[in-house]
Amino acid sequence: MLDPAKLGRFVDQIWSDSIVPTLVDYIRIPNKSPAFDPDWTAHGHMEEAVALFERWARAEIAALPGATLGIVRLPGRTPLMLIEVPGAGSDTVLLYGHLDKQPEMVGWADGYGPWIPRLEGDKLYGRGGADDGYAMFGALAALRGLREQGVPYARCVIVIEACEESGSYDLPYYVEHLSARIGNPSLVVCLDSGCGNYDQLWLTTSLRGIAAGTLTVRVLEEGVHSGDASGIVPSSFRILRTLLSRIEDENTGEIKLPDLYVQIPPQRIEQAKEAARILGTAVHDKFPFAGSIRPVSDDLGELTLNRTWRPQLAVVGMDGYPAPENAGNVLLPFSTAKLSMRIPPTLDGEGAVQAMKRALEADPPYNADVEFEAEGGQTGWNAPPLASWLEKAVAHASEEAFGKPPAYMGEGGTIPFMGMLGEKFPETQFVITGVLGPHSNAHGPNEFLHIPTGKRVTMAVARVIAEHFARTN
Repeated sequence: MLDPAKLGRFVDQIWSDSIVPTLVDYIRIPNKSPAFDPDWTAHGHMEEAVALFERWARAEIAALPGATLGIVRLPGRTPLMLIEVPGAGSDTVLLYGHLDKQPEMVGWADGYGPWIPRLEGDKLYGRGGADDGYAMFGALAALRGLREQGVPYARCVIVIEACEESGSYDLPYYVEHLSARIGNPSLVVCLDSGCGNYDQLWLTTSLRGIAAGTLTVRVLEEGVHSGDASGIVPSSFRILRTLLSRIEDENTGEIKLPDLYVQIPPQRIEQAKEAARILGTAVHDKFPFAGSIRPVSDDLGELTLNRTWRPQLAVVGMDGYPAPENAGNVLLPFSTAKLSMRIPPTLDGEGAVQAMKRALEADPPYNADVEFEAEGGQTGWNAPPLASWLEKAVAHASEEAFGKPPAYMGEGGTIPFMGMLGEKFPETQFVITGVLGPHSNAHGPNEFLHIPTGKRVTMAVARVIAEHFARTN
């Protein structure tokens, strides 16, 4: 029988004494994902992060009899950490996280920075602590907590990849390579998601996919004097703006391509409304709005659905323009925009990319040189219904760790591994959760890990794993 008070004391101690100090060291390592550091092998930061994780984990698994740890390396691919912890019975639990990071991003407050760990009250600032460095530590701490009390659990496999922020393009090869060792898990626990608040356990019910690419409009071979050319040579920016209006209504943000929509399941609509009721204005208050700007809608339920089940476009990068202080009166030769289209969870990612490409490249204004260089689409994920035992276990875990019932909501981001596992293991149950709550700002400046939530999620994971074993034994 799991004693929650004893578990809480153990989790608090291992986090305070060991996990947080190690995460401080991890934040210092600029181990950017390969998409943002093509020379990651030469730079060695990824290997440094792997070594740090390995040292900590080897010390911890010494208390888990029979546990093994390996760093698996396929040629030309990022490394993967695989930890196997023997358990009772014939079932397997798969726990997932990643150790690669997003790039620096501008806008960090004075004294803060992506590679500058800063512990301030309950928050640990710096890149990667919450997304998703804590995952391996939390997973092993949960198993250690069960072992300390002699609570049985199934065989557990912990997978920590190093390519998630680049779209997990290496992961399918590892899943195939390690299929015999991974086995057929009946439960998957992913710790790379978000939470609507820090007051209760949040389960992610869906993840949007993504259709990304780079749109370039070229009108000249080189820049020319704007006084000479404007009015004769069409502006590449104006053409680019026109093309974007083919796929997005610039007044409302609504996506115009019918190919990018799906029928939203009624259950997800109801869950979105309930999440909006729980969160209230925190649905939008968590964002650092500038000045007096307001959200795109006053309907909190609609905002929640916009974020989780409707396509939305973000222009995340631009090229072809000098900084304002270096800008002469020149009509520029080209405009390039990096487009990130979040798509509904059940929409085919590759089909979405091709729909965008057709719309953007067809019949270009002024016969301009237009190219949409697609990066490929990633299909999202929609969780299967929770088994009755798991629904009860999650409720028990949330009440025990947080003192409140759980909440359910889709997330707007993408975790490619979930879609992959959903296809490979259609009968598997999923617990997708995380610590990325209000203002934690993953991928942006001033990212932080809310340490109390990390501890409580660790406790909740331990409880769910214990009840997973108890359900049939």
